[in-house]
Amino acid sequence: MSHDDYVTDRIKRDPEFAAHYLKVAFEEATDEDGRHVLLAAIRQIAQARGIANVARAASIKRESLSRALSASGNPRLDTLCAVMHAMGLQLTVEPCKRV
Repeated sequence: MSHDDYVTDRIKRDPEFAAHYLKVAFEEATDEDGRHVLLAAIRQIAQARGIANVARAASIKRESLSRALSASGNPRLDTLCAVMHAMGLQLTVEPCKRV
């Protein structure tokens, strides 16, 4: 089993793992490269849950969601919030651990 397959399987079975996986990606998203890592993590979770299912639950066209979560995507905050909710996750805010 490849690393990606393992992560995808865990995301499907364990909502806590998906939340932690995304939280780590958010913590690392401090520059342009980090933004790509964050979008990749959101995309991987959405793919594990089924892009069409997530898009439908978020009231977004599947093509629009795929484009927003692509490497060159730049999703709006309302899109991110809808997608997170559709995936059973929520955005939270905490003080930065590093200054």
